[in-house]
Amino acid sequence: MNKKNTIISSITRRTALKALGAGTIVASGALPRLGGYAQAQSSEPIKIGFQVHRTGIGAAYGRWYDRTTNAAAQRINDMGGINGRPVEIIAEDDGTDPKRGAEVVEKFATQHGCDIAFGTLFSHVVFGSAPRAGELKIPYFVVSEGHHVASGKLNRYTLQPGITDVKSQVQAMAPFVSDNLGKKVTMIFPDFAFGHDHRDYFSEAIERQGGEVVAKIAIPPTETSFTKYFPNIPRDTEVVYHVMVGPAVLTFVKELGEFFGPSRPEIFGFIDSLEAVDINSPGLEFLEGTYFWEGMPRYAQPDQTSHDKAYRAAVGVDDNGASTSDAKDVSTFAHMFGCWETLNIVKKGMEAADYKGPDDRAKLIEAVEAMSDMPLSDDHPQGAKLFNGKTHQAFGHQYISKVKDGRLDLSHTTSIEDTFYDDEVDYTKQPF
Repeated sequence: MNKKNTIISSITRRTALKALGAGTIVASGALPRLGGYAQAQSSEPIKIGFQVHRTGIGAAYGRWYDRTTNAAAQRINDMGGINGRPVEIIAEDDGTDPKRGAEVVEKFATQHGCDIAFGTLFSHVVFGSAPRAGELKIPYFVVSEGHHVASGKLNRYTLQPGITDVKSQVQAMAPFVSDNLGKKVTMIFPDFAFGHDHRDYFSEAIERQGGEVVAKIAIPPTETSFTKYFPNIPRDTEVVYHVMVGPAVLTFVKELGEFFGPSRPEIFGFIDSLEAVDINSPGLEFLEGTYFWEGMPRYAQPDQTSHDKAYRAAVGVDDNGASTSDAKDVSTFAHMFGCWETLNIVKKGMEAADYKGPDDRAKLIEAVEAMSDMPLSDDHPQGAKLFNGKTHQAFGHQYISKVKDGRLDLSHTTSIEDTFYDDEVDYTKQPF
């Protein structure tokens, strides 16, 4: 058994019963519903190449992207698969490295015989991998956030339909920051494409609100100590805007608090700076009263939807955003929903295209490009979205939460319209 293949798909009733009778455990608990495949018993599985950051600076995200992807694939298989065929996830670690990312995409296409590639988060890995996906003509569904897809810098084979991008996020956040926190902003961000998107697009957005960015502090993504950067924060700063990523985020937030002490400006962070980190960790008390953007609220809110509840149960996350099996294992809840939603979009697209194999890849892309409304549902528990087929980018609600009594309470939800911007590309006019 290939342990990387986390969804065990092509299995007959007889062998399943024999295995169960012998006490065999199926990897990841991913046994499809046996009665759901009248046709799938003799059908080849749909192979989804999962490009996962198991190692490198994206490892915390990769672990939870993996867990969410497994849960989504199992749910799809429990419902009968895609076009009567089971889904098989084939995972490869890209090390959160652009060069290795391109190699992984090539393995999916040439060695594993995957139908699509899926799952990439870190923007520099997307940039390194997407050109190879285009050359190999394999659909590449990324779960990133960078503006790289909608900017037109990639290709028709690359889509981001299950998660919103930085440009739309910061555009929706800027009015709240300007109206409630202050006009003079110092930005602290990672020095690669994702951070540059924040730098560029938030600067534009806050200026439209009559504010200004008084300092832009770029930090290498592999940095492990941050205190030396903080003296560069100007004294007239009214708001510190931070968005950090990687294994040292807890250190970053602690050192930020130590630097300011009891007297601090307003602080607005993107939850990336606190993903996979317990907000009640010692040294984070200074975050009380500060604000965070969240892609999906980590803590279950008083008006929790049935869709949020069902999604948490499926991925094994409690009402505090931690693993149900370990309260100290905090999820990357603000991002990992994108894996769940993207796989459901792939399912819908393949069904609309009557997808049968690699020869139908162009039909799959066209089917997804034709999508628009994505209502709040069990398929889309984060919230309703609108998909722009021309730019290959989804637009959706954004959430601003306030730290209060050691938890994140939702303070403001933007409209989808708040996130719109003018098209910068029309991928539908590019040839396959």
